[in-house]
Amino acid sequence: MADEKRKIGVVAATFLVAGNMMGSGVFLLPGSLAKIGSVSMWGWVVTTIGSLLLAFVFAKLGRLAPKAGGPYAYARDAFGPYMGFQTNTIYWFANWIGNVALPVAAVGYFSYFIPALSQPMVRTVVVLVLIWLFTFANILGAQVVTRIQSITTSFALIPLFGIAIFGWFFFKSDLFSAAYNVTGKGDFQAISGAASLTLWAFIGVESASVSAAVVKNPEKNVAIATIAGVALAAVVYISSSAVIMGMIPNDQLQVADAPFALAAQVAIGNIGGGVVSLCAALGAGGSLGGWIMLTALSAKAAGDDGLFPKIFSKANKDDTPVQGLLIVGVLMSLIVLVTAASPSASEQFEVITQAAVVLTLLPYIYSCVACYFAVELSHTTAHTGFYWVLTSITVVYCLWAIFGTAGQMVTYAFLFMLFISVFYPFFSEQRRQDKANRVPLPGTPRT
Repeated sequence: MADEKRKIGVVAATFLVAGNMMGSGVFLLPGSLAKIGSVSMWGWVVTTIGSLLLAFVFAKLGRLAPKAGGPYAYARDAFGPYMGFQTNTIYWFANWIGNVALPVAAVGYFSYFIPALSQPMVRTVVVLVLIWLFTFANILGAQVVTRIQSITTSFALIPLFGIAIFGWFFFKSDLFSAAYNVTGKGDFQAISGAASLTLWAFIGVESASVSAAVVKNPEKNVAIATIAGVALAAVVYISSSAVIMGMIPNDQLQVADAPFALAAQVAIGNIGGGVVSLCAALGAGGSLGGWIMLTALSAKAAGDDGLFPKIFSKANKDDTPVQGLLIVGVLMSLIVLVTAASPSASEQFEVITQAAVVLTLLPYIYSCVACYFAVELSHTTAHTGFYWVLTSITVVYCLWAIFGTAGQMVTYAFLFMLFISVFYPFFSEQRRQDKANRVPLPGTPRT
């Protein structure tokens, strides 16, 4: 177990949740949402409600059963080792794939200063440098990463709050309403698509629960950090996204690699655009450290249980899974190289985030059911009924978000889920026991 003095408090855990969300999606999302139109604001509303429900679920789980591993640990305890194995594998893949979107967003904003960063080759090299910089920061320990993230989250709040508050002085209602729905589809389908995209901005709601092993007093602090982090992010998201759509023409916003910087440039000129670009780049890049930590901790928890390769459970004296971190760094680098051909940072970001969201939703669904089971064992019948309704609504929300995702991406995710099932026997404790106790057939040499 990690030394108590090296664990993080409620403030740092709150910044971990808020920073993982705010750095993970909002900086490039306005460009993706512009392809849907301002009708996407309804998608933000639905996603905020759904994410607050998810926050409540993880906060409750944090109080009743604070465990290292988050969704993996909840699925393992509620459904058994197979579902734990499936959840961890999917969640782990979703995390290290989605992590790549963070340095991509950071480099997209740095391209405001250095136009050469818009070129795929140059962008790829800088993204790889950022990945390994924060991988080695994680090896130094959780405190180092959370200190970096607390600082960079503060920088991230400057453009987010600045645009959300002062951008309204430059808001043009005709720009906002002229591109209400540009998809050519019905409003319901457009809102569903927006809900799927905007959910990426809230991925990280489980951050404090996954990191329970490095949080002080997790029974109390995990719940507080989860709710506070989501509430802080939600207010900023909706206001900033809405105002940007009323500041920048839709056709320009769709191709923008730095939409917040473009909005600041419209408002106060090149100096404002430069300041916002720097802050957004620091915020997006800084959250990468927290996400790399969460990815490694989830795999370590499963490795400790024998449901993931043992190499992921190996840790140094500070309980840091060094080898797991290095593996995550290598895999993230491979994703960068595979998606490097994308013509712009925004398009590369969109492909990566869609894959990450649809994979993350299944662990979220399992966590909702696990929450109900945990409540059933510890609460009265009246409370059990309330949580049955709450978790059921949250599950329906997650299914709706899957519905709004591109059909091809859902198909790939389903095939991936089936594919990983063939590997479970290699991690099954029952299989290992049966193999050790088996009686060989007559005439068969014992091995």
